[in-house]
Amino acid sequence: MKLIVGLGNPGPAYKDTRHNIGFMVIDKLLKSLASTNVSKRTFKGELYKSKDLLLLKPGTFMNLSGQSLQAVANFYKIKSEDVLVIHDEIDLPFAAVRVKVAGGNGGHNGLKSIDSLIGKEYARLRLGIGKPEYKEMVSSYVLSDFDSRERGFLDNFIDYAAEVATAWSSGVAIEKLKSNYTKKDSSYLL
Repeated sequence: MKLIVGLGNPGPAYKDTRHNIGFMVIDKLLKSLASTNVSKRTFKGELYKSKDLLLLKPGTFMNLSGQSLQAVANFYKIKSEDVLVIHDEIDLPFAAVRVKVAGGNGGHNGLKSIDSLIGKEYARLRLGIGKPEYKEMVSSYVLSDFDSRERGFLDNFIDYAAEVATAWSSGVAIEKLKSNYTKKDSSYLL
């Protein structure tokens, strides 16, 4: 069994924000898969099952994402190497895509929470959202909606991220994912 986790914040106020791109990719995957909602209160999130694949949208706020992931991983006895976390990445330009395993959290509070509860040995699908001009603006930036130029590319960006997640879930090796799916910016969407 494999687990794909999309990070975001619950509630309509955050629905279209940069921080919620992980949720957006999970929603896209759910539209293309025959899945069943298998959520339980103890999972602290929305959990869906499609054959041997689980898809999770933590219902905790970003800073507590690890609680939901840990509850699901423990219940289904999923090892960290069978987990893919999809998250926003301010250190990458908008629409850049990177796949990696382990490493630092880059100040991302959702990853900090996950690292503290299950360790760092999980796969990450890092989705570039760009960064604000000043460090003090990071919080408001990630919690703001995509701008009009970004929204013009967003559907295709999410489609591409869902394609990468699907390749991971079908067993494509990390090194192959890195070489075949890495994108440095939004030029591939033109």
